[in-house]
Amino acid sequence: MQPMQFIDGQRTSGTGRTHTLVGPATGEVLGTYALASAADVDAAVAAARRAYPAWRRRTPAERADLLLALADGLAARAGELAALESRQTGKSLRLAQEFDVPGSIDNVRFFAGAARQLHGLAASTYWDGATSMIRREPLGVVGSIAPWNYPLQMAAWKVLPAVAAGNTIVLKTSEMTPGTSLLLAQTAAEAGFPPGVLNVLAGDGPECGEALVSHPDVVMSSFTGSTRVGRRVMELASAKGSRVHLELGGKAPLVVFADADVEAAARGAVAGSLINGGQDCTAATRAIVHSSLFEAFTSRVGALMESVRVGDPSDLATDMGALISTGHRDRVAGFVDRARAEGATVVTGGGIPEPAAGTASAPTAFYSPTLLTGVGRDSEIWREEVFGPVLVAVPFETDDEAIELANDTPYGLAASAWTTSTNRALRAADEIEAGTVWVNEHIPIMSEMPHGGFKASGFGKDMSHYSFEEYTQIKHVLIDRTEGPVRAWQSAVFSA
Repeated sequence: MQPMQFIDGQRTSGTGRTHTLVGPATGEVLGTYALASAADVDAAVAAARRAYPAWRRRTPAERADLLLALADGLAARAGELAALESRQTGKSLRLAQEFDVPGSIDNVRFFAGAARQLHGLAASTYWDGATSMIRREPLGVVGSIAPWNYPLQMAAWKVLPAVAAGNTIVLKTSEMTPGTSLLLAQTAAEAGFPPGVLNVLAGDGPECGEALVSHPDVVMSSFTGSTRVGRRVMELASAKGSRVHLELGGKAPLVVFADADVEAAARGAVAGSLINGGQDCTAATRAIVHSSLFEAFTSRVGALMESVRVGDPSDLATDMGALISTGHRDRVAGFVDRARAEGATVVTGGGIPEPAAGTASAPTAFYSPTLLTGVGRDSEIWREEVFGPVLVAVPFETDDEAIELANDTPYGLAASAWTTSTNRALRAADEIEAGTVWVNEHIPIMSEMPHGGFKASGFGKDMSHYSFEEYTQIKHVLIDRTEGPVRAWQSAVFSA
């Protein structure tokens, strides 16, 4: 079996049950390994705790140099990372090459610079005879849980601000997609990161994840995943009073106003709904389209979806690969089938594509790009996160109705508005309840800008300088400059 844990600077085997890795695009067994158990969590947290005192004392410049060396190491392995990411997730190799891997490397370079710019208030006098200053300090051992949809990028989003700020970290990666997170940790060690600063566990949620969040030496937990599991993370962390950062589900609206460029909106809707097979919390899932454009928009979206090439992820001509597993494919299919039974119209897709001639006979996890119309606002497919290549389109009449529909969700991670009107663009940016609102675009993210949700989509930010708010704590230091033993305010205590 493969050693799929990284603890205290070394690859090691877990002590939990055996897990089989299956390629979702081929159905082939990729390998077996032992999952991380609660005992492995204890070992990883102990390693992180030992490493913390020396790591927090490193200067920002020293941590920045190590991050830059990590970025160079990842760049040298870019091809290996992309191929592994595609193989373990089923996503297209082209997506991994053009989006996942370069984005992750850019994150590393950004945080190398950001590590040297952790600011507090300048020293000044706020109390007579004393000087106050603010120290921004790390927290200690951080426990993070990353999802399976973007294993490398989500690992980077968790690890980088934590270690740049001086924390040490134990990252639990999904048991289905551990490869690139482990390669990240191995590359960090080769770049000179001290043992214990970055530890990676490949384990399941009930045993490994819950043990990590509950561990008494983990002072902060960061989680990306479903809202249901996020609430469980909050519950476990609250029992010991530790800090939590959550990036949860989404049901992103794509609002197409009456003056929008239909072609641009349709292309944005297809790209925004199908990226990563729709397995993206920010993916466009609800197209809210002015009635005057509805027929033209849905017709064009349907045609574009039908032109998307679904197939072998390793073929650079493939636009969309497989979903993460046959179980998840069946979950997505269930949403569509129930919507169809309730009267929804399937404009295109809505099924499992026929395998290409000569492909493997093992079960695979492909699902066709799908557009639905004729759904109600109380329907499951309107309200619940499908997490697959499924877009629902509904018409609206007035701008007020469009904003109301956009906000008609418990989620608030991302949204987009398509318009040529400055006033409409600014109104959408102001009134749509989401952590990111794109105008005439859907999906772009960049290291310099924060990512995080409103409402049931969680709280706290990934990326950008704002992410340091999650991984640092503020200390006020007051230095009295009074000569002699007497302080004026003490008259409130001493009568003489």
